[in-house]
Amino acid sequence: MRMRELTLRQDPDLRKELALLARGCDFVLPSRFKKRLRAFQQGQAQVRTEEPVTTALSENIPKFYFPQGRPQANLNIDGLISKIEKIFSQFPNERATIEDMGLVAKACECPLYWKMPLFCSAGGDRTGFVSVHKFVAMWRKTLQTCHDDASKFVHLLAKPGCNYLEQDDFIPFMQDVVNSHAGLAFLKEAPDFHSRYITTVIQRIFYNVNRSWTGKITFSELRKSNFLQNVALLEQEEDVNQLTEYFSYEHFYVIYCKFWELDSDHDLYIDQKDLVRHNDQAISQKLIERIFSGTVTRDRRVYKEGRLSYADFVWFIISEEDKKTDTSIEYWFRCMDLDGDGVLSMYELEYFYDEQCQKLEAMAIEPLPFEDCLCQMLDLVKPEVEDKITLRDLKRCKLAHIFFDTFFNIEKYLNHEQRDPFSVIREAETDGQEVSDWEKYAAEEYDILVAEEAENNQCNDV
Repeated sequence: MRMRELTLRQDPDLRKELALLARGCDFVLPSRFKKRLRAFQQGQAQVRTEEPVTTALSENIPKFYFPQGRPQANLNIDGLISKIEKIFSQFPNERATIEDMGLVAKACECPLYWKMPLFCSAGGDRTGFVSVHKFVAMWRKTLQTCHDDASKFVHLLAKPGCNYLEQDDFIPFMQDVVNSHAGLAFLKEAPDFHSRYITTVIQRIFYNVNRSWTGKITFSELRKSNFLQNVALLEQEEDVNQLTEYFSYEHFYVIYCKFWELDSDHDLYIDQKDLVRHNDQAISQKLIERIFSGTVTRDRRVYKEGRLSYADFVWFIISEEDKKTDTSIEYWFRCMDLDGDGVLSMYELEYFYDEQCQKLEAMAIEPLPFEDCLCQMLDLVKPEVEDKITLRDLKRCKLAHIFFDTFFNIEKYLNHEQRDPFSVIREAETDGQEVSDWEKYAAEEYDILVAEEAENNQCNDV
């Protein structure tokens, strides 16, 4: 308070006013004094704001958010550019075609199969070649703005102005893999299968990488996935069937054959009646209706026209045969969550279980009453909130596949019922298996398809 009075008295006008007030002069109006006092206080506040802050809060906080990767301190961009220019000097007129881009990719210190994204990003897809000047300008800018593999890959493939990848962005990259990988050389004689294989791989990329379900792969999602590691392995692995998460031709063959069996008119679309026939009508009609409602599909024609595309079938069959992955759990949870409130209520569970009971009765098997089944499932999942099962509960319990099969897959439900319950618990405890349920299914089905084809060929020879 003492310091405040001293500060006020330093102003000559206020000091005069205070002296007059102290002597009791009537002509000093309180309103005029208050006005001057307010102006003085505002001036003092402005001075205080202009003073530099010297507290600990003013210390520089190091940057911690790097959406395009953390910059490398010792990156010698000029040295990399000189290597690239040296490679281009080997080509006629210092122009590279797509056949030359393997050498260029290596000079850029990129995996071999980045060659098509590099080629297209420098304008080669429009002219059929890339000049050294255009390529160097493109790659220098990329190195200056993108500081890790994920951001570089997105930058090379994405449309101008976009910082994410959509499905069609992968088509040139995948077509180059089909055209140039030794393990896919046999496809050159079957061009009709190119688009089917490419569609399958792209759907598997988004199934595994696009965890947000947006249809747009971001820098972060690409970093968290193992996709770029698999792209690098394409160069080392001659047999694409060893790359089971994305590029396996055998897996594509199984998926496509399963779809072809259901697609009776072979127009690459199936309706509800077609999908019901999958796996001898094991999946409930109510669940199939939910799939065709558009809750887990991207193609709007699924709901409007009642037709499921081959791309959406890829998601369906992988989710159906491996219900242990996060994406498949999310897929089936969306189907069972009728009102979309993020919780599976007892009403929703009973809605799907009623059809299971009807199927069991048709097979002369007495179904378990819903109340007893519900107790079993609640013990299985152990939800955080009583009588409300969330997506988080199902992911945490490690037994979501049993839960889902109980409510909409009669064949797998009966298989679970016949198994030793302790073996199921042991499987859950030893989660992290080397071979996934999908890989087991695909391997078994591929052997069956190959055997059937060999048998048909023998019959034709006779």
